[in-house]
Amino acid sequence: MFTYENTGGVLPHLSGVLFFPVTPFSSTGELNLDALSRHLEDGLAAGPGGVFAACGTGEFHALDAAESTQVVETAVRVVAGQVPVFAGAGGQVRVAVEQARGAARAGADGLLLMPPYLVEAPPAGLVRYVETVARATDLPVIVYHRGSARFDPAVAARIAELPSVIGLKDGIGDVDLMTQVISSVRTTLDGSDKSFQFFNGLPTAELTVPAYVGLGVHLYSSAVFCFAPQVALRFHHAATTGDEKAVQQLLDTFFVPLAKLRSKVPGYAVSLVKAGVRLRGLDVGGVRPPLIDPTAEHLDELRRIIDETLSGNFPFVTAG
Repeated sequence: MFTYENTGGVLPHLSGVLFFPVTPFSSTGELNLDALSRHLEDGLAAGPGGVFAACGTGEFHALDAAESTQVVETAVRVVAGQVPVFAGAGGQVRVAVEQARGAARAGADGLLLMPPYLVEAPPAGLVRYVETVARATDLPVIVYHRGSARFDPAVAARIAELPSVIGLKDGIGDVDLMTQVISSVRTTLDGSDKSFQFFNGLPTAELTVPAYVGLGVHLYSSAVFCFAPQVALRFHHAATTGDEKAVQQLLDTFFVPLAKLRSKVPGYAVSLVKAGVRLRGLDVGGVRPPLIDPTAEHLDELRRIIDETLSGNFPFVTAG
């Protein structure tokens, strides 16, 4: 198990393809922890670099604190220390604190701090939000730069200085802003011995991997890993070894068509992933409101995209 202490313990340094599992529900809409265990086992067998449970792809927004803790407990049990397990926390500050403490009790290795719910806050308020949740446990925290949690370069540097904040995940996609944020954090932490990582957290992040690699950001979350890990791993291998031909081929034949389908309906960034898991043989149920499941037409389109890529026409690499 990875350990962490504010006084200089070992931080969970992430690498490789990051796995953001879906949260399975039963036919009556309750948590299906047996299906979650199977989903996690399948993902682990493919070889991710980390597991992020009860986060965006896991319908964080639709889980109460008790359910979030159950999901994290299951992830910690199944992963059994093979890779770091991060847990989602966020929304209303008191709820975020409760989720953070539940994740700590469950044995998570860190937190992904989601944006506060709905409200827009001034820079000082965002810093206070991060500080409040970070102080609730000794867990290291990755802060999600997205939605109502938009950090300018100066504020990003301030939160990077917080003892337990170890990373920033960008879900906005403003390359100019991200360049300034990275520069500000790097300059602020220069001379310290603190390790800090940046992540590409955009939907279907593979689309923007080439651009983010140019910024020095190599980590990204792969929703595709949930239902087609061999595709996610082949892309990661190509991106990290400079195989531009393979990168472009996978973008053209798989990731761009998937992103076009995703853009047809709000919320499909999650719904299509869950549908993909079902199409690959594991019943993880549908999505909770306000998301909706794909239409029959869109489901057929998703099936075609997956089947054409997995038909054997592309030289995939094996996990590990």
